[in-house]
Amino acid sequence: MLLISKADIKKVFSMRDAIEADKTAFEMYSDGKAVAPLRTSIDVPRYKGQNLFMPAYVEGLDSTGVKIVSVFPGNASRGKPVVPATMVLLDGETGEVCSLIDGTYLTQLRTGAAAGAASDMLAREDSKAGALFGTGGQAATQLEAMLAARKLERVRVYDIDFDKAREFAARMQSELKQYGAEIVPASSPAEAVDDADIITTVTTSRNPVFNGTLVKKGCHINGVGAYTPEMQELDERLIARADKIYVDAREAALEEAGDLIIPMRKGIIDRNRITGELGEVVLGRIAGREKADEITVFKTVGFAVLDVVAAKMIYDRVLQEGLGQKVEL
Repeated sequence: MLLISKADIKKVFSMRDAIEADKTAFEMYSDGKAVAPLRTSIDVPRYKGQNLFMPAYVEGLDSTGVKIVSVFPGNASRGKPVVPATMVLLDGETGEVCSLIDGTYLTQLRTGAAAGAASDMLAREDSKAGALFGTGGQAATQLEAMLAARKLERVRVYDIDFDKAREFAARMQSELKQYGAEIVPASSPAEAVDDADIITTVTTSRNPVFNGTLVKKGCHINGVGAYTPEMQELDERLIARADKIYVDAREAALEEAGDLIIPMRKGIIDRNRITGELGEVVLGRIAGREKADEITVFKTVGFAVLDVVAAKMIYDRVLQEGLGQKVEL
């Protein structure tokens, strides 16, 4: 069995690699070549946390896996990841565990890449300005994915704690300097979305994080952070205005995405307003952006096929490069 660390992943797998891996995962899922049951969630009320168990089988890669991921907001005060995770990868032929992978970084990478893939396929080619809501553990890869998908000149970062936004922007300006974008903190949600071509939200908010009427025509929005029926980052006005709404997995989105479920409960939209899955765009079965002034929304709640595809590609590359740590149980 091979233990694969964050450092190992970074040596063999770039954000661009992750975006292409996610496109493959979306395609396989929408084409019926992968199985991903809805995740099992166990609440831990004592610590206001959740444990999530996410299995999937990808026939085309001969791989099965399960990611164990938790969401414990209190970890921030302990200096620990708020979303810690471990990926267990199984050999598809023998059923044996072949690798344990740092699932915390894998989650950050593939989740950022999911929004990156959506931006790559749906955002205007001439996009210049971005907005990012949230500065938590997922934010850095969300920002990099946005920059990898489009040659942006500026990204405004908003957090309810302005000092966090300022610190994050300064750190990212240094760490992502190769992309050549100006990364600055925004003092208000309205300032963040002003003239933005791409907006990504990555919070666990139960209330919309910006006014949807302020979004300009032609904008692409990635709703990433809200993953339960009660969470809502995107307001009903934006969902109602959207020309096209795409999801990662229709079944999961209809069960878990508060950004869509809440407007449906209120009768603002119905399920027919979902244009389709992103994988259907990859397959060419449905259209992506067709007009420059369309407002497009991508809503992702995450599904385990993304983890298994990325994990298998990382595992193969780590093996090829002679990295990782071999252990016997």
